[in-house]
Amino acid sequence: MSDFASVPLDQVRDYWNRRPCNLRHSKKEVGTREYFDEVEARKYFVEPHIPGFADFSRWKGKRVLEIGCGLGTDTINFARAGAEVVALDYSDISLDLASKRASAFGLSDKIRFFHGNAEELSRLVPEGPYDLVYSFGVIHHTPHPERVVSEIRNLMGPGSELRLMVYAKISYKTLWLMHTEGPWEIGSLDPLVAKNSEAQTGCPVTYTYTRGGLDRLLPGFEITEAKKSHIFTWDIEHYVRHEYVRDKAWQGVSEQDLAEWEEELGWHYLVKASLKS
Repeated sequence: MSDFASVPLDQVRDYWNRRPCNLRHSKKEVGTREYFDEVEARKYFVEPHIPGFADFSRWKGKRVLEIGCGLGTDTINFARAGAEVVALDYSDISLDLASKRASAFGLSDKIRFFHGNAEELSRLVPEGPYDLVYSFGVIHHTPHPERVVSEIRNLMGPGSELRLMVYAKISYKTLWLMHTEGPWEIGSLDPLVAKNSEAQTGCPVTYTYTRGGLDRLLPGFEITEAKKSHIFTWDIEHYVRHEYVRDKAWQGVSEQDLAEWEEELGWHYLVKASLKS
């Protein structure tokens, strides 16, 4: 098992600066409205569960804290829906693009961007409580996710909600890696999963979670919902050319059957939680 806790934070930041998440979702000129529109369309086409999980319109007039905003796709949609958004990211390149995106769409007055490491969250962002703390696919990439959770608790109140996506340990992706790479031992998968968890190989930190692991990750929280979603079913060679052809393993699988597979073996653990009273 890899000791991710010893990974330097600078190494994590440098990895995401080299290629921010979703940067290649469009071939248009980076930073233009057309570029950002294509990034959003591709992201939500490949990960259609995100808008429903975020439930953007629910947070109109509310305070939303997003941890790990990346290029700002979800950030923009919270703001469009009328939320007052505070967004944090450790990649200064991602943050710069997210800020340009807000400006391009006339939403700079609805979003405040902050740079820094989420393990020091409460020192970096305005005081809570926030109505929603939202983090999609982020805290499993920091060496000490438990520190982020502790910081989150300090920024929530009795009526606040946490919506969190982390990677599932038992998933089609991890089983596929075990089949293609080995070894057939779940406890020794961590380095292999980290290497292959993102589009750009070599991610320095990637934790994965079982249902019991979620309970251990979130002490002091009541988990109101935890479900799996998302199996990447596209043929990679076509996908990188922005063509959508199902991988041979998934050709002929119905949407209903795919949804059932995702419930059991989805890569994304979608968690909703509130503070215990």
